[in-house]
Parts: sequence; C-alpha cells; structure tokens
Amino acid sequence: MKKLLFIAFFAITAGVFAQDNSLSTVGENYTKKEVHIKMRDGATLFTAIYTPKDKSKKYPIIMQRTPYSCAPYGENEFKKSIGPSETMMNEGYIVVYQDVRGRWMSDGLYDNMRAFIPNKKGKTQVDEASDTYDTIDWLVKNATNNNGNVGVWGISYPGFYSTYSLLSNHPALKAVSPQACISDFFFDDFHHNGAYLLSYWKATPLFGIQKSEKTSKSWYTFPDLGTKDDYQFFLDAGPLSNLDKYYGKEDEFWQQLKDHSSYDDFWQKRGILQHLKDIKPAVMTVGGWFDAEDLYGPLNTYQAIEKSSKNYNTIVMGPWSHGDWARNSATATIGNIKFGDSVSSFYQKNIEANFFRHFLKDNAKGENKLPEAYVFDTGAKDWKTYDAWPPKNTQKEAYFLTQNTITEETGKSNAFAEFISDPKKPVPFTEDINQKGITPRKYMTDDQRFAARRPDVLVYETSALSKDMTLAGDILAQLQVSTSGTDSDWIVKLIDVFPADEPETAEVAPYLKMSNYHMMVRSEVMRGRFRNSFINPEPFVANQKTAVNIKLQDVMHTFKKGHKIQVQIQSTWFPLIDLNPQTYVDNIFYAKESDFKKQTQRVYDNSKIIFTVLK
Repeated sequence: MKKLLFIAFFAITAGVFAQDNSLSTVGENYTKKEVHIKMRDGATLFTAIYTPKDKSKKYPIIMQRTPYSCAPYGENEFKKSIGPSETMMNEGYIVVYQDVRGRWMSDGLYDNMRAFIPNKKGKTQVDEASDTYDTIDWLVKNATNNNGNVGVWGISYPGFYSTYSLLSNHPALKAVSPQACISDFFFDDFHHNGAYLLSYWKATPLFGIQKSEKTSKSWYTFPDLGTKDDYQFFLDAGPLSNLDKYYGKEDEFWQQLKDHSSYDDFWQKRGILQHLKDIKPAVMTVGGWFDAEDLYGPLNTYQAIEKSSKNYNTIVMGPWSHGDWARNSATATIGNIKFGDSVSSFYQKNIEANFFRHFLKDNAKGENKLPEAYVFDTGAKDWKTYDAWPPKNTQKEAYFLTQNTITEETGKSNAFAEFISDPKKPVPFTEDINQKGITPRKYMTDDQRFAARRPDVLVYETSALSKDMTLAGDILAQLQVSTSGTDSDWIVKLIDVFPADEPETAEVAPYLKMSNYHMMVRSEVMRGRFRNSFINPEPFVANQKTAVNIKLQDVMHTFKKGHKIQVQIQSTWFPLIDLNPQTYVDNIFYAKESDFKKQTQRVYDNSKIIFTVLK
C-alpha cells in the first residue's frame, strides 16, 4: 500500500503526466547525458540533459527543477515523455531535469519552500535562485547545440521552482511558465486561511524527512491507515496530537506544521509573492479552476507580477484539476462534470507551445498571438480571451444572505439563521468514502445536495435566473456571525444549481442525477481566529456579533438562464480541514479532547456576498 501511495502522489503532484510519446520515440530522437553541476558553495546537483540527435540546428533549453526525482536514472534509461508536451518535444528542445538541493541524487540539505535571500553575501549563502543561476550558467556554456535561450516550466512544486527561477536574474532566462505553482504554504496546499488541510496529512513524509546520502530510491514511507475510510479514521483519531504516533521527530515538516500554527516569520519568509518585482523574463502562469491543491498560487503569482513588473505577463486558467493540462485526456472531466473534448490538447498545441516558441526559438520577434488572459468559462464551457484579468468590463455587485435567499435587499441586522456545529459529527467535504491518491481532487465540482440537506449547513439561494449571469473575478463573503464558543471556522461555498430538466450525461455517477445537480463552483474556509490577522490570532467573544470576511478565489463561470445561484455556509468540512475545537486554544495542533465542544453558530441577515460580474 505504501508503494501505491507513493506512485499515486508522484503521478498527481510531480508533473509526471501521461502523454502520447513512447519510450522508443524519446530514445530514438534524443541522447541523454547525466551530469553533476557544481554550485557556488561546492554542492553538486544531479542534472539529466536530453538533447535532440539532429545536430543540424541549435535548440533552446527548457528546464524543470524538481524535488520529485529525475528518474529514471542512467544514461541509457529514458523517460516515457519529456518536456511540457509531445508538441514541444517534436519541435525540438534541449530538455533538462534537475534534482533540487537535498533531494534524490543531489547534494545538500533540503529546505521545504526554501526562503529567498535577496542580498546574498559570499559563496556560502545560497537559495533556489542562486542554484538556478549556476545551473543555467553551466548549461549555456556546456550543453551541446544550445542557442543561448533558456526556459523553465514546472507543475505544482516544480511550479514553485519555476517562479523562483525568475529571481535568478540570469540573462539567458527568457521565458518561464509556473504551473499550479505553490506561492505560500500558509495559503496553498497545507493551509487555507489558517485552517490546516488535514486531507494532506498523509503527504507529510514526502517533504519532511531528510535523506542521508545520494539515492535513486525513496527514503521515506507513507502511513498505512488500515482503512480506506478517511472520514472515520480521522474522526476516530481525535485531536491532531494523536497523530504524532505516525510521524516522529525525524519528520521535520510535521514538527514545523505543529510549531508554526499562525502566519509567523517562519511561513512569511518562505512566501515568494513579495519578491516578484521588476521581473524581466516573459511569464505564462497556468492553473486549473478546479485545482484542489494550488489555486491560490497561480492567481496570486500572476497578479503579483502584473502589479510590479513591465515584462510580458499572461495567465491561462482552464477547466482542470491539478496538472490536467499536461495529460492528453480525450475529455476534460472533473468528477461528474464534462467541460469539453481535447481541451488539454488545445492548450498544449495552441497556447503553451506558442509561448515557448515565440520567446525561445523566435527570440520574441514577430507577432505573439497570445492574449493577456486565456480563461475557460466553466459554466458556458468555452474559452474566453481578455486583455486583462479580471476583465476590464466587470463591476462589483453585492447580494445579501437573508432568510434563505440571495437578494439585493438587505435584511434586518438582528435577524439570523442558526445551526449547531458538533465536532463529533462534522460535515463531510464529499460523499466519497475513499479519495483516490493521497490528496483530494474531484470534490471541487461535487454535487452538494448531501450537504444542503444537513441541519448544520445554511443554504441561501436565488430564484431561477431569467438570463445568464457571468462571474469573472474574485468573490468576497462579508459575514456577520456569532458563536457560543470562542473559536470557529466559517466555510462558504458557491454553487450552481441546475434545473430539474437538466439532461443526463454519461459522466455522472450512477447514484446521482443531473436533475437539480448542485455543482460546487468555488469554496473557501476562514479559521475564525485569523479574521483580523493571520499573524496575531484572537478568540471570539461568545455570542457577540462579529464580522468575518472570506475571500474566495477567482472564478470564470456563467450561471445560465434557468439555473440558480446558491451559497452554503457551515463550520466543519471534514476531513478536508482539521476540526476546530470551537473553544480557543493557543495552538490547535496541541488541543486536548476536552477542548472540543459543540457550539451554536449564527449568521445574521445583513451578511452579504460581493460578486465580480461581467458586463
């Protein structure tokens, strides 16, 4: 089971996605060379270089730096596919993979989300930017038949290293594509607005255990839970401190998660967004609207560069979960919802290949046919292009959550709806018993009827729309709430309710119907203690009306005529996030069983949600 978990996580997160090119195709058309490139501090990083056998012309270098292994190792062992896509492989690039510092066959100690050092002194201060610079410098001087132009791409954690490469400032670096890129571990992957993503707990050893020597074999193992029912396992486990028996002191990341439960200096310095200023290379940030792992990263990476740089900067957001754009799936399907045919193939051929070709092969000469924003409308199910993101022709519209309705008229400020939140009977985040792999995915479009029918979930809804309504940008829930306890989580979900006569589809699960399907479009949690500051948490005053603002990440979604817009509000979302004791403790990772109490939650009628509406 541990081996299967590794394979599942590796395939999901490392960017090793199935493409059409075969083993023989790579071996027949490319030669492979393995080198250990020396960094300025003397450490060597394992690097695999795939070079086209056709020596009649020079090629750009396209590189991926990864913590997930450059396997297979050996100059006669070839990957089944190389580069971002089959299209680019066939066009001809020198494709480079590198094990980052401290991983697999590279020297040094690994530092999870290693902090950037802006003003390095001497040769002993190193980070991922200096390692990238030293690698690029070696490659342009030593890689056979290169044209002097370098690009970097990567998905998920390699996406973070792609963003990091922008800080290297090497003049040969011309084009970078951070994809599903982590940008800050307090808002991506393992945390959402201060809530711990319990559903990622099983992945902790991948990032937390140091290797003792260069190795081509995994040196960590994943826990065997003895059950496929995650909900029941974590419910039976109780407080987070009871999970210590699975991870010892050698798991550095587990200790870091426990010891840094707020947005302290440890997390702040590992964020990369604050450093994305005056960027020179062209950047194409890519993400999926239904990426359960890294949605915050792509959207905020694009915005950070857009605000502080004058470079070429574009964003692509498609109807994908984590890394789907690198797969050659015939259809784009997330859970029960199909978004179209050959969507990833379209992206690979017409967007990604175009971007790298223009900046690495054509030296940015001639017409670049890509727009500023290439985004997929997940309601209309087609691509849209804009010269800005969010589009310029949008406006903010506020709607009130009043008496189970979504209305433009404010309700009475002291009227409220209430529910009992019980940590012993938390609201599930999905009806599924066993999630595939060790990180969640399909829940991002799941049918939410199971939650709407629970007494501990509040439901607000419009009447059937008389015309299409397109949301294009972020969503802000401005809640007025109270709790009988002193801490509380608040979860807001935006849902597209299909009409009763919605046609059935082949993709829908056998136990569901598309009639009245409640498709989740966007969702987010706010750990209430962080409502005013992620750095300085504070308790609620019991039964006191309090403002809690929750920013939901951007959407591009048309709610069609005849559909309804629904908002659900709840205080547990299990085991996607850990259980809040609902009584304030300094650090939830050290909460005791006795700290967990059921509480009465109220949402007042002057709460509102602000949409970014396309006009």
